Amino acid sequence: MQKVLFVCIHNSARSQMAEAFLNKLGDGNFTAESAGIEPGTLNPIVVEAMLELGLDISKNTCDSVERFIPRGEEFDCVITVCDETSAERCPTFRGATTRLHWGFPDPSGLQGTKEEKLNRTREIRDLIEAKIDQWISKG
Repeated sequence: MQKVLFVCIHNSARSQMAEAFLNKLGDGNFTAESAGIEPGTLNPIVVEAMLELGLDISKNTCDSVERFIPRGEEFDCVITVCDETSAERCPTFRGATTRLHWGFPDPSGLQGTKEEKLNRTREIRDLIEAKIDQWISKG
């Protein structure tokens, strides 16, 4: 079983979605967790968009990437899902055999009405799901 950590800025949207998708689509071959460089608050629009697909992340917490370091946690893969500049701030993990960067737009920065934000969040959600599915199939 591969241990994967998804990292973004606030652990409020992209990394949460990636974690949920990998745990669902990975058929028990993966254990996914997520964390943020500067943890924030779970994005309610992301929670709503994920619930549409039957994935309830409403009870998830926004954790700091720093919490994994003192535990000496090792991951087979660390995947940053934020912009490239922010990804460079991600700490190095002991034993991580693979480090990948998948940049996705940040749902927290979306403008417009709630419906417009939800529609754009769905697009980002679907991009993340497709990337996870593609990555698993290459496996």
